[in-house]
Amino acid sequence: MAKKKTVRRKTKKTPAPKKSVSFKPSKQNKIILGSLLILLSIALFFSFASFYFTWQFDQSLLNQFSDRNAEAENLLRKFGASISHIVMYRGFGLASFILIGLLCITGLYLFLSLEKKGLWKKWIWGLIFMIWISIALGFFAIERPLLGGMVGYEMNDFLQDYTGKIGVILLLLFGLVFIMVRLFKFSPEGIGNFVNSKSKSIASEFKKVPKAESDSETAEKNEEILLSPEKEEPIIVDTYTHKKDIPKIEKDVDLEMPVVAPVEEEVLDMEVAQVTVEPEETDNIADKLVEDFGEFDPTLELGNYKFPTIDLLEQHGVTGSITINQEELEENKTKIVETLRNYKIGIAQIKATIGPTVTLYEIVPEAGVRISKIKNLEDDIALSLAALGIRIIAPIPGKGTIGIEVPNKNATVVSMRSVIAASKFQKAEMELPIAFGKTISNETFVVDLAKMPHMLMAGATGQGKSVGLNAVLTSLLYKKHPAEVKFILVDPKKVELTLYNKIERHFLAKLPDSDEAIITDNTKVIHTLNSLCIEMDNRYELLKAAMVRNIKEYNVKFKSRKLNPNDGHKFLPYIVVVIDEFADLIMTAGKEVETPVARLAQLARAIGIHLIIATQRPSVNVITGIIKANFPARIAFRVASKIDSRTILDAQGADQLIGRGDMLFTQGNDVTRLQCAFVDTPEVAKITEFIGAQRAYPNAHELPEYVGEDSGTTLELDKADRDAMFKDAAVVIVTAQQGSASLIQRKLKLGYNRAGRIIDQLEAAGIVGPFEGSKARQVYVPDLIALDELLKNE
Repeated sequence: MAKKKTVRRKTKKTPAPKKSVSFKPSKQNKIILGSLLILLSIALFFSFASFYFTWQFDQSLLNQFSDRNAEAENLLRKFGASISHIVMYRGFGLASFILIGLLCITGLYLFLSLEKKGLWKKWIWGLIFMIWISIALGFFAIERPLLGGMVGYEMNDFLQDYTGKIGVILLLLFGLVFIMVRLFKFSPEGIGNFVNSKSKSIASEFKKVPKAESDSETAEKNEEILLSPEKEEPIIVDTYTHKKDIPKIEKDVDLEMPVVAPVEEEVLDMEVAQVTVEPEETDNIADKLVEDFGEFDPTLELGNYKFPTIDLLEQHGVTGSITINQEELEENKTKIVETLRNYKIGIAQIKATIGPTVTLYEIVPEAGVRISKIKNLEDDIALSLAALGIRIIAPIPGKGTIGIEVPNKNATVVSMRSVIAASKFQKAEMELPIAFGKTISNETFVVDLAKMPHMLMAGATGQGKSVGLNAVLTSLLYKKHPAEVKFILVDPKKVELTLYNKIERHFLAKLPDSDEAIITDNTKVIHTLNSLCIEMDNRYELLKAAMVRNIKEYNVKFKSRKLNPNDGHKFLPYIVVVIDEFADLIMTAGKEVETPVARLAQLARAIGIHLIIATQRPSVNVITGIIKANFPARIAFRVASKIDSRTILDAQGADQLIGRGDMLFTQGNDVTRLQCAFVDTPEVAKITEFIGAQRAYPNAHELPEYVGEDSGTTLELDKADRDAMFKDAAVVIVTAQQGSASLIQRKLKLGYNRAGRIIDQLEAAGIVGPFEGSKARQVYVPDLIALDELLKNE
């Protein structure tokens, strides 16, 4: 019986250990599972990190997981996009990175075969902390739900419905206290003891009195003190760790800042040499002439000249000040505030400045609002106001506000009469004052053309360029005497500036052999611009001889009779060159116009020649970079696109104007919005008739004569000296109806010099016309029969 019992016990004990071993994973399985979890955590980290940069693109591919042709932008492609969308977007947001840490820690436990004691605790506290962070991010970053995930967003939404924002904050604080107390063992006593111990240790170190030391030690310390350039902070050595503890300087302490006044150097009194400078003989003569006859007055020749009266201009629109529509202001203000509030932008203050065309609403946003956020809402504000041409200035230069320009429903016409009659224009002490119009604050805007010194005017067709040119010319006619300023008007359209023909002998300048002062022919434009270059060089020679730097100093010296007219000196009037439709000149004449304009733009400022160029779009092929760089003053009327606005102003804004004289003006710094003054054609006609009816100079102001370099020859050439290929060349020219030396070169295989001589002979024979710049010469003979008759009759 005893043997049987022993056998039974053996049979019972043997299977027990086998069952317990089968439930425990082997070491190899732990290593495999641990490495899998570690690599999975690394993969999740890269997929989660790239999710915040690629989620918008990958959102549309979530339903196409089985489609192999669809590619995701996530670093782990479709797997990363899907798992990130589930865990990050629909889960816990940024707090999901805690899950990666928990998986990695679990993998290390398995891979290194560590004891699992405390692993479950880490998982529990990690999940609690992950939920708390998700809810906190969902509350404080409610505008960006990706940070807290859908769990944080929905939990916040649920809790705020029942407890409100204050209740959610209190719950988050309770959760934080719970985690700090249970996980990190924080307690009020512990915090108090920690603070007291630290304060006592710091106080004891500062109050510690050193004991008597040996002479050698004190000598060493004295040597250290003498060698050290500055007093050092005491170094404390910890007796336990034997590490040096250098006390840190508190940053929050208010530091005194002594201000060192600048040292004034002592100036020694030195004897001043008594040098007697004898005045020159010319100065004595000038002083005597001034005493006897007074200063030279250039206006004496037309001493009875009368400036145009204000009655010649009409008062357009409503007279007096701008009418204020209080309902419109309140309506626009309410819509602006509500629109910004819809995008979580608060406004601390708002102010309205009413102008003739637009109203400027100046807003002061609440603290923490980004300016770019308001700038991006330009289209949304325009939609809510249902207005055209909303323009946001963020920020307004010189002010701590943001400007929103809103067009008025009933715009007020700014008449030229109100601008000319303004005291700001009448009392302007400028060389060439120009009244453009009125600003947003309804102030008259007056600038000096002499300080610009050149102006570029651009804008789409029918937006007010020609009216702007008339406003410039009208301003100068009302302010300057005919002896003080001269105009050179270039009008390729032939109809815009023809009204100024009546003041030809008063204000206009032209070439000696020109019939009309208003230049409409492209060839005369080239000659006039080159003539201006000659005038510029001549004026610089006069300034050099007078030893002055600019035209203002020169005229002052000439008026005081210090310059002798017998030496070629004379009073120099300002010359204003107005070129309308500059693009048309460039298309027809090209380099021949571009070169003199570039020279004038660079050099003509000091001698009183100023350019005003109007064109539709000053692109690179119309106005080169050299010319554009010398036109700091720019006027932009309404254009079609932002690219055109950048081309004109080097800034946006001209595409948001409302037209009808609404313009932007810049002189190289700030951009100012103006309403151009309106002057109608009948008003310009009245002004020119008023001036033209008065006594004038015998002739218009003549410019220096210009002779083109390649203007051909007018000499009678002997028939015996004609080239042997003369008749063949004439046949080629008449057949092609194009007179150019290059054509003769190609057809007859001749050199350039010989072809040029043949062209001169053809011009002398009357077969082709004179040189016309870049154009081919005109052919006078219509066909070969007429050519034979012409050659026979010679």
